[in-house]
Parts: sequence; structure tokens; C-alpha cells
Amino acid sequence: MKVLITGTAGFIGSNVAHYLLNRGDEVVGLDNLNDYYDVNLKKARLERLTSRKGFTDIRLDLEDRDGIAKLFKEEQPDKVIHLAAQAGVRYSLINPHSYIDSNINGTTNILEGCRHTEVDHLVYASSSSVYGANTNMPFSVHDNVDHPVSLYAATKKSNELMAHTYSHLYQIPTTGLRFFTVYGPWGRPDMALFLFTKAILEGKPIDVFNYGKCRRDFTYIDDIVEGVIRTLDHTAMPNPDWSSDNPDTGTSYAPFRIYNIGNNSPVELSHFIEVIEDCIGKKAQKNMLPLQPGDVPETYANIDDLINDVGFKPATSIEDGIANFVSWYRDYYKV
Repeated sequence: MKVLITGTAGFIGSNVAHYLLNRGDEVVGLDNLNDYYDVNLKKARLERLTSRKGFTDIRLDLEDRDGIAKLFKEEQPDKVIHLAAQAGVRYSLINPHSYIDSNINGTTNILEGCRHTEVDHLVYASSSSVYGANTNMPFSVHDNVDHPVSLYAATKKSNELMAHTYSHLYQIPTTGLRFFTVYGPWGRPDMALFLFTKAILEGKPIDVFNYGKCRRDFTYIDDIVEGVIRTLDHTAMPNPDWSSDNPDTGTSYAPFRIYNIGNNSPVELSHFIEVIEDCIGKKAQKNMLPLQPGDVPETYANIDDLINDVGFKPATSIEDGIANFVSWYRDYYKV
């Protein structure tokens, strides 16, 4: 089949594209190569894709309404995986408008493209950030998520609501995936593992927020990709048991689903750092700091629906995942 993937120069998007190409699908990849982080890393990810048969590389902004409409009309994708977005919780405190432009307006253009092309299934990236002020652990897709603590989270929650509207109005099957702290080789330079590894190797101090007491459900990239593909192949269906008297937020009377993709095993930040130190063979210099605005102290994914519906449970240990990343980092940057 032909799959349109937005964000193919990104961490998750590039890996998902490789998976689909490996199994024989055709991939149309969209990215604008913005400079939120190192463009050279994005180009390097793309270079590994553009040489492959079946991959089409498109340079386009999500906010380009006419450009997105033209792309859908010309390519006529069977399914869409929408991963492109303005990412980052802390950056949303600095540049809020970029989140509205990309995550709200851009997603509207993707939904409209899906509508007019009558795609078979839209799978899109949400985030564990939508759980916001929730403290009931583990986070369940059936919990209320109406109290975000960052604009980034608010835009991701908005994407879920927008997708539901299109599932209701136009019967477009949509599946939202709440990713939990993705890490691994070819990862984002603004994420903790990348920042910590770079600083430790260079002998520079690292900023440790919430005094190392934050707990995160770190999820390895291969597990994320497997979850994306499994849900892509499992088209969202209406829930016949859905009731407006007791509405379930993870399903609907419309062809709409939400899934958590997390490791289902939170790790304290202090232990996370210890594993990095062990893999590098060097201790970190630490600046111990309070919790940052917009951050939450803990994330923990309930993945029962993912297991029950698509038969998948992420299982990569933090020790194996970090070792793979450090090995890639040393090779890529010749350290």
C-alpha cells in the first residue's frame, strides 16, 4: 500500500518509514526540515531513506494548506501516519505560536486531506503529556485528560478532539498514539538521553530536574515503531458498547481509538543517569534543580488496550536501550 508519513526526517518518522519500506510498502515522506534542532541530523536520517526504492521525499510545511491539499490529490495515499509536529514541552513556554501553527493548523490540513482523499486509516502522534495534572497511575486512555500543564500538551489533546470530529462527521478511522518518552539511536538532541550523553562525554555538567526524582516511562524506539505499525494495520472501529451516559474517552461510537505506547515500567531519572554513566564508563557532574514549569513528576503507561487489541507489549530494557544509543552516538559523532 501507499502510506503518507509526515515527519520523515524526524526520529520516529524515519524509523517507521524504514519499517514500511522493508515490508514492501510505498512511502511518501513529508518534512520541512525546520531548525528546532540540528538540521544536519535530520538530513542524515533522510539520506538513509532517499536512496531506497519506494520512497518519495517531499519538502513541505504542514501549514501550507494548498500544498498539503495538492499533495493528497496527487499521491492518493491509502493510509496516513501523521508524526510531524512542533515538539518539546519547555520550548512551548518560549515560542507558543509555533505550536498553534504546526500542531493545530497543520493537523487540520492533514485531516482535510484525509477527508477529501477518503484514506483508509489515519494514525497520528499524541503524547503522554496530555495526562497533565493526572496523578492516578498508571495513566489510562480511559482517564479524563482535561488538565494539561503545557501548551504542547494542550495541542496534542486538541489533535485527539479534532480527529474524533472527523471520525464522527466523515467516518474516517483515526487512531491516536500517546507516546511515552521515546529514546534510542538517531534520537532527538533536545531529549535527556542525548543531552546527558553528550555532556558526560565532554566532561560538562548536566541539569538534573526535580533533583533526579522524576520518573519516566522510557520507551525504546523499536518498540514505538512496532506499536505504530501494529495499530496502523488494525483499523480503528466503532465501539458498539460505547454509551453517552458513561462516555469512554479511549473509544467512541465513531471509528476512533486512543492507545498508550509506553514501556509500562517507570524509571527514576537518577537511575537513568546511572545507566548512562555505566555505558559510557564515566561519572556525570550534576546540577540538581527543581521541577521545571510544564513538566510532570511521573509518567507511567497503562497498555492493556494495546496488548488486548493488537497483541503487542513493549519490552526493551532501559539497560539495553541506553547501551544501543551510546554505541550509536560514539559511532555517529566519532567519539
